[in-house]
Amino acid sequence: MMVLQLERAPAASRLEVAEAIVEARAVGKRYDTGKLEVHALRGVSFSVPRGEMVAIMGPSGSGKTTLLNCLSGLDRIDAGDVLIEGVSLGSMSDGERTDYRARRMGFVFQFYNLMPVLSAVENVELPLLVARVPAKEARRKALDALAMVGLAERASHVPDALSGGQRQRCTIARALVNEPAIVWADEPTGDLDSENAQEIVALMRQLNRERGLTFLIVTHDIAVGRSTDRIVRMVDGEIVGEELLGVR
Repeated sequence: MMVLQLERAPAASRLEVAEAIVEARAVGKRYDTGKLEVHALRGVSFSVPRGEMVAIMGPSGSGKTTLLNCLSGLDRIDAGDVLIEGVSLGSMSDGERTDYRARRMGFVFQFYNLMPVLSAVENVELPLLVARVPAKEARRKALDALAMVGLAERASHVPDALSGGQRQRCTIARALVNEPAIVWADEPTGDLDSENAQEIVALMRQLNRERGLTFLIVTHDIAVGRSTDRIVRMVDGEIVGEELLGVR
C-alpha cells in the first residue's frame, strides 16, 4: 500500500493547529459471503483535522462507502482502530456508539431518506425528538437549521412538494440540527442535476468555512472533490494517494 504524505498548504490557521477529529489506524474490514471472503478495507490509516472538508474518491467497489461506514461506527471493523474526537469507537458499547452518532454526527445520503408523510420541519426535528429533546426546543432548532440552508419558507412542505435540490438541503438541515462535530456525506450530489449539485456543494463549502464544520464526503464527482480541501483516493480497499487542494 502506498500512502502519500503531503505537506499541508497554508490554508486557514484553525486547520493548521486543529486536532484530528477522525483518525483511522490500520483499519481492516472483510465480508464473508460463505463462498468468498472480500477484503473491503486493507490497513487504512489517515486522519482528518477538525474543520477540514475531505473527499474520498475512487472507482466503484474501491471501499469508499465501507470506509465511511466504518469511520462513523455504522459498521464494525475487523482490524485496527477508529478514533473520533480522541475516543476509540471500539471501546464503546453498541448503545454508546448509537448515542454518540445521535449527539455528535450528521449524515447526508444520496437519496435523502426523508419521511414522505412528514413536512420538512418535521423531518428535520425527528432526530431531536428521538433523542428526547423537548418538542418546543426541537421545533425551534429545526426551523433554525432550515433557515441555515435557505429553506425557511418551505418548512411546512412535504418532500414531494420540494425539488431535488431542496430535498437535499432538507437532508443537510437534518444532519446539522444536532450541532454535530462531523458530517458524513455519501454521494450527496449523486441524484441531482448539475445545477442543483453545484448549489449543494457550495452550501456545504459555505457551512464548512463559516461554521467550521468538518465534512467527509464520498463522491464520484470530480467537481465535488475539487471543492474540498483534500482528495483521498482509494483503490481495492487501500488509500493510494492524496491530493491537497488548498482551495480555502
